[in-house]
Amino acid sequence: MTMNTVFDALSHPIRREVLELLKRGGMTAGELAENFPVSKPTMSGHFAKLKSAGLIRGENRAGHIVYTLNMSTLEEAVMGFMGRMGVTAADAASAVEGEAA
Repeated sequence: MTMNTVFDALSHPIRREVLELLKRGGMTAGELAENFPVSKPTMSGHFAKLKSAGLIRGENRAGHIVYTLNMSTLEEAVMGFMGRMGVTAADAASAVEGEAA
């Protein structure tokens, strides 16, 4: 995945909210769709965009697609972006630790 593909997928608020929902665990396409005031075909497009960016995985379980979060892709994109900004992983960890204190 390219960083551009990931950030393009993250550019829409519905797709970001889908990722937030999936932090709790796997959900079916229908369960996810219930949270949004858009059509099922529109949600399918959002799922496809997130899948093509590698941010979610879809698995067919008994006729239902269950989506799960793929954090490794998001982590790679963020680390790549930080690297382009000249921020190292150690810098980021120090900043997080500083905020927690």
